[in-house]
Amino acid sequence: MTADPDRATLDAAWGTIPQSHQTGTELGSFTRIRVERIIGLAIAVGCVALGGQGFVAALDATAVLPGWYPALLLVVFIPLVLMIIACVLGRGRRVLGALFVLAFTVSVLLWPIAAAGLSTTPDAEPWPFYLLNVATVAAVLSIPLSWQIASAIVIPVLWGVVRFIQCGLDPAFVMPVLLDVAFALILGGILVTLGWMFRSVATNVDTARAQAVSSYAAAAAAAAGEQERVAVGALMHDSVLAALIAVERAESERARTLAVGMSREALTRLANTDSDAEMGSEAPVDVESVARAIEASAAEQGYALRVQRVRASTTGVAIPGVVARALALAAAQAVANAIAHADAAGLEVSMVSSGPPADIGVRVRDSGPGFDIHAVPDDRLGISASIMTRVAAVGGRAHIDSDARGTVVTLEWGEAG
Repeated sequence: MTADPDRATLDAAWGTIPQSHQTGTELGSFTRIRVERIIGLAIAVGCVALGGQGFVAALDATAVLPGWYPALLLVVFIPLVLMIIACVLGRGRRVLGALFVLAFTVSVLLWPIAAAGLSTTPDAEPWPFYLLNVATVAAVLSIPLSWQIASAIVIPVLWGVVRFIQCGLDPAFVMPVLLDVAFALILGGILVTLGWMFRSVATNVDTARAQAVSSYAAAAAAAAGEQERVAVGALMHDSVLAALIAVERAESERARTLAVGMSREALTRLANTDSDAEMGSEAPVDVESVARAIEASAAEQGYALRVQRVRASTTGVAIPGVVARALALAAAQAVANAIAHADAAGLEVSMVSSGPPADIGVRVRDSGPGFDIHAVPDDRLGISASIMTRVAAVGGRAHIDSDARGTVVTLEWGEAG
């Protein structure tokens, strides 16, 4: 009994969590984008709670000197509000988060000057204390992992040093300040660890998913190739081999005619293996149907194509339905090749017809980079079977010219042979 593939993927992701890979990963994957969005919203909620508490405490204008009071509030709380808005909107979070970390660090450094000479007590926490871990989560939001760790350590320790400077190393402040610093360090470490862990898991889940999809695509391609080889082999064994035997044993004119018909049918079926196309009827059809079929095939591929029609005779030209279908399918394959490999650069299709006797030629031209037709592998049916063999099966001729200036595929059929 096999394990649940989703569970196995998650187990693989947990088992391969990197130590610091998440900071260099682009946000271009399904799970990682959503985890970043969740982190941003969670930080916004936390910043509203702690920032509101800090703002209420900051309303006490006696905590700093009168000249410093409005300046510190503007320097700290304007970047904080902008960062919260960016987290909610999901845009500009990194820049504004880094701006708040910088602004808050500057305000902490200026605190001994702003509060110089003012009395304080061990039980009264200045308002920057409530924003210590807000600065930590802002670092988690905006800067690389190594700088996140540094911020989670430096900012609380710097606050402790500032408080000791403010209180003049009064013994009554030692234990409360150390407890504040320890609390900020522990909570900051937890926040940094959670951010790293969630991002790492998301990144590795996406990696495992991409590997699973790649493996599935490779297996599907291998299975399709094997199925195609089996189908071609069956055709070769049943149709072509039977036709060859009939040719070898043909002694009378009727037997030779039958052998030719069997050979033509076998070649046509071999050419249509990749598209499951039918041979078509021998009933005469207008050559206009070939042009319409080519245009319809191009439209199915999202390309608007107009076949240029040139008639050398005003008399209506009709060709067997099997010929019309073979020419249309072969030209459609040439158009598909031009779209796929030449990006439809300079793609033009022209059709020339005359009669009676009926004669028709289709030319597909593009100005792409071209290719070496002799370097195309034998198992690629797009040219050998879908174009060359398909046209040859109805008694026509196909020719391909390709160089650096582009590729020209010419298909011809004449009633006179």
